[in-house]
Amino acid sequence: MSKVITKFTRNVPHWQPRVTPVNLSEATDAQLDALQVTPSNTKVSEYVLTLAHDVESLKVRSPLFNAIMYDRGGMSRAERELGALGASMVNHCIYCAAVHAARHAQLEKSTEATDRLFRDGAKADLGPRDRAIFDFAVALSEAPSNAGPEHMDALKAAGLDETEMLDLTLSAALFGWANRLMHVLGDPVRVPEDAA
Repeated sequence: MSKVITKFTRNVPHWQPRVTPVNLSEATDAQLDALQVTPSNTKVSEYVLTLAHDVESLKVRSPLFNAIMYDRGGMSRAERELGALGASMVNHCIYCAAVHAARHAQLEKSTEATDRLFRDGAKADLGPRDRAIFDFAVALSEAPSNAGPEHMDALKAAGLDETEMLDLTLSAALFGWANRLMHVLGDPVRVPEDAA
C-alpha cells in the first residue's frame, strides 16, 4: 500500500495520478504531437501523460516550461530551481519541492541550502543572494501583492539584474500554477520497497 507524503525532502516521491494517464500506445496523433516537446527531453512522466488529456494546453505548457526553466542567459539554472522551490514550499507541493531541491543540490554540487530550508523552514540561514531570491519567491507565491519594493530592493542589492528578476518571477509563478495542478490531479506517495 502506498503512503501519502507530508514532509519536505530531496527524495523525490512517486506521483500517483487520480486520473488515468494517456497510454502512449493508444494516444491520438494530436496527443503524440503534443508529447514531442516534453520538459528537459527526458522520459514522459505520468504527470505529462495526464496533462495530455488536454492537448491544446499541453502544447503551450511544455515549450513555456522549457523556456522558463532551461533557456540560456539570465538567472542561473540553480537559482531558477530555488525560486521554484520557494513557490513549492509555500504551496506545500511535496513532489515539486523534492524535484527542485534535488536539482538545485545537483547544480550547486551542494545540499547545504536545501538541507537548511527543509530543516529550519523559510527563515533558514542562507547567503544574501539566495535569501533575496527565496524571500521574493515566497512572497510572490503567498500573494502577488506581498512581493513589494523591499523585495525588489533586496534582489538588486544581492546583484540581480532585470533579466534575472524576470526569470525569478517566471519560475516562481510557473510553479504556483503547476503546484496547484499537481495537487488536484494526484498525490506524492512512497511505495514500500517490498512492493516496488
